Amino acid sequence: MFSRNDFSIWSVLKNCIGKELSKITMPVIFNEPLSFLQRITEHMEYAPLLHVAARQEDSVDRLKYVAAFAISGLASNWDRLGKPFNPLLGETYELQRPEYRIVCEQVSHHPPVTAFHAESDDFIVHGSVHPKLKFWGKSVEIQPKGCVTVEFPKSGDAFTWSGVNCCVHNIIVGKLWMEHYGTMEITNHKTGHRAVITLKPAGWASKDLHRVEGYIIDKNKKKLFFIYGKWTEFLKCTDQASYEEYFKENAHKFKRGDERSRSPNESPAHTPRKVLSKLNSLKMSSFKSLSVQESDDVPEPPEGEIPKCDSTYSIDIPNSMTLWEADPRPENAAEYYQFTLFAMGLNELEPEMKTPETLCPTDSRLRPDIRKLEEGDIDGAAAEKTRLEEKQRDARKARKGKKGEEWSPKWFTNGLNPHNKVDDWLYSGGYWDRNYDSLLDLDIF
Repeated sequence: MFSRNDFSIWSVLKNCIGKELSKITMPVIFNEPLSFLQRITEHMEYAPLLHVAARQEDSVDRLKYVAAFAISGLASNWDRLGKPFNPLLGETYELQRPEYRIVCEQVSHHPPVTAFHAESDDFIVHGSVHPKLKFWGKSVEIQPKGCVTVEFPKSGDAFTWSGVNCCVHNIIVGKLWMEHYGTMEITNHKTGHRAVITLKPAGWASKDLHRVEGYIIDKNKKKLFFIYGKWTEFLKCTDQASYEEYFKENAHKFKRGDERSRSPNESPAHTPRKVLSKLNSLKMSSFKSLSVQESDDVPEPPEGEIPKCDSTYSIDIPNSMTLWEADPRPENAAEYYQFTLFAMGLNELEPEMKTPETLCPTDSRLRPDIRKLEEGDIDGAAAEKTRLEEKQRDARKARKGKKGEEWSPKWFTNGLNPHNKVDDWLYSGGYWDRNYDSLLDLDIF
């Protein structure tokens, strides 16, 4: 990857006051050579956890491994500060592995919505993501609106959950760093059991960076198991009795109260909101048009600082079992966008995949702007990115000029999730038949 030291995200954002953040075009230097569809696919890196879950005879044990799968999907994001390419409307991505296969499609452009469906003999994973962005002055917060569903056909168990927030800090001054925070609630709709897991924000002292804590509870809200770890490294589980005994002896290692789930952009009410020095010359009326909360409870994080992970958080509660451990990244990952080994293979275009009979013509691997960035041609990538965006705008205008013609996704349909009854995008089938002859409008690249 190229060094971004000579470029500033703030130099772009300061010229975009009053604009919707999701519509801002960022210079290609801030991208990584993957589409957002491929980033979604990275959540399947630890799919073997779902095979283990499927083999469990008890639904609560199955929930433990589903929770581990949900947390493991965040691990590859740590230190990944490159922005994935925005998918084009109708863009797809597929990945086939011996243990599963997955297809993703960009089903909407405004607002941007990505739908995905993965399947194997043991499980089905499906859902949609509609990211929302908030600009806080010195940080950008990404809220992954949407729902993930995991179904186990043999047992009849079905689990749903929504993602947690991501925040990129030091947009104006200092070195960029990111964190996940918020509460993830994973529900078994067959039995009523839930895993309620909180990813804690770093906080002022940085002691909670990466920390994960939560409980598995039954439908009567009785705590059965305690879950703990770091979303970047591992997840463990122990029975409630063992946790309570350990807590009595080591209460100083745990914190109670509202701070457990507070956003890094929030603080106690007595903390005043400081004025952003970089915005002094800008009209506040324009500044307010961004998604910045005007509450006095919004503080400035320590300027330019990068929190250090608390290495002392290595507790091992008696009777704990390890549900998941992250695979180490390649030694040279820092030179390659901090990609995991799994991510490094997502753009691989094998010889047998270069024909329409084996790969959909709208697959992300075929995007020329992503390919040129991967090859180190920044100017070529920027030119192709601009060309594709203009081509997409022209196609939208052409559809508007034809009365009654609207874009329709090829492989997904909008509907209600059958388990939690929320708005979702459901796989309509047919993708793996490789029948693209009837699809006349696939020329998006």
